[in-house]
Amino acid sequence: MATNPRLHAIEPTEGGTSLPQNLEAEAALLGALMIDNRLAEDVMQKLRAEHFAEDLHGRIYTQILALIDKRMTANPVTLKPLFETDPAMAEVGGPAYLAQLTQNGAGLLAARDFAQQIYDLALLRELIRVGRDMVSAAADTSVEVEPIKQIEEAEKSLYRVAEAGEVGGGVKQFRVAATEALDMVTRAMKSGGSLSGYTTGLAGLNTKMGGLHKSDLIVLAGRPAMGKTALATNIAFACAERYMRDLELGLPAAESSGAPVAFFSLEMSSDQLATRILAEQANINSESLRMGKIRQEQYTQLARAAGALSVLPLMIDDTPALSIAALRTRARRLKRQHDIGLIVVDYLQLLQGSARGGSENRVQEISEITRGLKTLAKELQVPVLALSQLSRAVEQRDDKRPQLADLRESGTIEQDADIVLFVYRDEYYHALKRPDIEDVEKHAKWLERAETLNGLAEVIVAKQRHGSTGTVALTFDKNVTKFSDRAPDSWSGGYQE
Repeated sequence: MATNPRLHAIEPTEGGTSLPQNLEAEAALLGALMIDNRLAEDVMQKLRAEHFAEDLHGRIYTQILALIDKRMTANPVTLKPLFETDPAMAEVGGPAYLAQLTQNGAGLLAARDFAQQIYDLALLRELIRVGRDMVSAAADTSVEVEPIKQIEEAEKSLYRVAEAGEVGGGVKQFRVAATEALDMVTRAMKSGGSLSGYTTGLAGLNTKMGGLHKSDLIVLAGRPAMGKTALATNIAFACAERYMRDLELGLPAAESSGAPVAFFSLEMSSDQLATRILAEQANINSESLRMGKIRQEQYTQLARAAGALSVLPLMIDDTPALSIAALRTRARRLKRQHDIGLIVVDYLQLLQGSARGGSENRVQEISEITRGLKTLAKELQVPVLALSQLSRAVEQRDDKRPQLADLRESGTIEQDADIVLFVYRDEYYHALKRPDIEDVEKHAKWLERAETLNGLAEVIVAKQRHGSTGTVALTFDKNVTKFSDRAPDSWSGGYQE
């Protein structure tokens, strides 16, 4: 055998039971690597030294890769000087053990299989370690503990085990990247030339942005009463609804222009959010709906809408004061359980970072939050739509249209975001300028302008890594808090691209 009996005497144990391992496979793989150094290319991308159950094997593997990296031959002769003073090597007979490893040629034929098994067993050992730590932490009542935080930490640990070794952000062959790009173009062509990502439900936005793209952080900002949350719920509903419609038409989920959605509502409760969406889809005044002032036929219409919405893959989490770490944990869980394709966060200033230091560290905390959201988008390969408040500086200008500098506690919001959208409704500000009704001439001009602005909304694309900036005209029905596309010839707004 290639392994030395003395190695088995130092196998790690857990409660008297041997941990999952295969020292013979480790020895055979190392022997194969020393016989044919080219095999390292097949295993080095996934297999690391810590995946070996025997520490000595891990160190041998590290030195083999180090010599190969220096364009030197890695064999028992070149490795011998590196292990002459190694205590663990002395226990198994000294450097002669290296030559012993090459006596078994089984690894030459199955190097990849051995490497995969070593990797899988390492994951099982790590899973056992996580389980042990979970039990130990839960059983320790000597200090004050928060069970929910322990659960979140356990979920993070389990997710790290599940994702360990994946080459998510590593080197990718151009043909793979080109294939993915071609798939995106194909999706856009099938949708009529305007939608390569997930739909927003608004043709104007889809045309301007190409939809919501995987790994993008989209920041949707605006002053209070502009309709940020309404637009976000419109988009979330449209994406989930399109997914269900595509599945009903027999389209594979991977080819759908919609996706299951996770909506993290830190400002509104889930029932308030559901009421909004119901009002939008049933076309009933949201205020009348909350107060129960609806007719029987409207109630029937509402019940019909509720039945249709109940099957939508739209998950709402209304946990208040959520930390960015907890949000990422919950998003990972939803990705595993429901394969979510879009995450909405309302709104990012209500998230908490890890810093504890008061308002002076708020900019740094917001920076941590935006970086965390961008990392989450890349990690899960989903678009993240994060709502953001704007500073009061907007109110001090004659032209109230937002600018990038107006992002509150901006920090790295502008830098981390792939797309920055501003919602603006001139109608809201014009209503505040209502003159005295006794001034007939001014009041008449005010009414004329109010009629022109009625229902007019703008989504300003202030930043877009993948395309141009500009403005998309929309119609906003404030009674049911719903945005819709606006006919081009009906827009007389004064903002130009």
